[in-house]
Amino acid sequence: MEKIYELAIVGAGPAGIATAIESYLQGVRDIVLLEKDINHNSTIRKYYKDNKRVDLEWKGQKVDLYGRIHFVDGTKETTLDLFDEMLEHHGIELQTQVEVASIEKKDDYFEVHMAGKSLKAKNVVVTIGRMGKPNKPSYKIPPAIRKKVNYTPDDCTGNEKILVVGGGDSAVEYAVDLSEKNDVSICYRRETFRRANPTNQANISNAMAHKEVTPILGININGLEATEDGKIKVLFSEIDAVVYDRVIYAIGGTTPSTFLASSGIEEKDGKPVHDENYETNVKGLFVAGDITQESGGSIALGLNHGYDISKYIKSHSLNN
Repeated sequence: MEKIYELAIVGAGPAGIATAIESYLQGVRDIVLLEKDINHNSTIRKYYKDNKRVDLEWKGQKVDLYGRIHFVDGTKETTLDLFDEMLEHHGIELQTQVEVASIEKKDDYFEVHMAGKSLKAKNVVVTIGRMGKPNKPSYKIPPAIRKKVNYTPDDCTGNEKILVVGGGDSAVEYAVDLSEKNDVSICYRRETFRRANPTNQANISNAMAHKEVTPILGININGLEATEDGKIKVLFSEIDAVVYDRVIYAIGGTTPSTFLASSGIEEKDGKPVHDENYETNVKGLFVAGDITQESGGSIALGLNHGYDISKYIKSHSLNN
């Protein structure tokens, strides 16, 4: 007989791991974490530079932890170590490099469909983040320059003329970090970086004051063109075009609506619909973490979601 997990969790970030650990501590067994990347917390691994601070709260979100996971502000490395230890200590099954295509509701379980295989689970929690699907510009990127138009700084080699597009924390951090070895400009449609946290606002102000980063503020981009020598010509609305070696977009992420719809989850105002227990319109199918928020969420929020869902799943299993 094919195994039926008590709980399957899609996405192994803070909210997904918290849901797994809190559920284990509630006495739930047969838990599986499904992650499309090569390891858990891919967003922290990809978007956080080495030794970057990882804060419990985010963008001023004051959230008191009430679960059983003791998390404190730390660095990228200490945060990943903590989650490594928790997963190993509680023996949580982590399957990596498996991308879930859809979740199908059966009579008393779910069929979780992945490329080339599927598994069954009585309850499913979706904790995929918004950064897993970064926002892209509305205009088309010419094929000849697509490899030089990026959404993270991973491909930067140094000694490049780079344009960073965006005004949030990621955009500011990319611009400041890359300015050490590159000629960097940052373009944002607003006049100030008010979306960024106070530390990043101070850092970008200092970089601009010392002419380490060139600001292009209150300016929109109409499109990109490829030059004859393979560089990127950026067409601005209010100023003349400028040629760059690389363009990096850091303009946030979006809720993966297609995936939610394929799993029967209703959306409203760009967010999945759920009740106070984070259960969606599909009974037994939950959402947690920053996918439930309009513009992302703190680690503390995701940890609390995991605790709330674990309590509900445990109490529900006892009542049936």
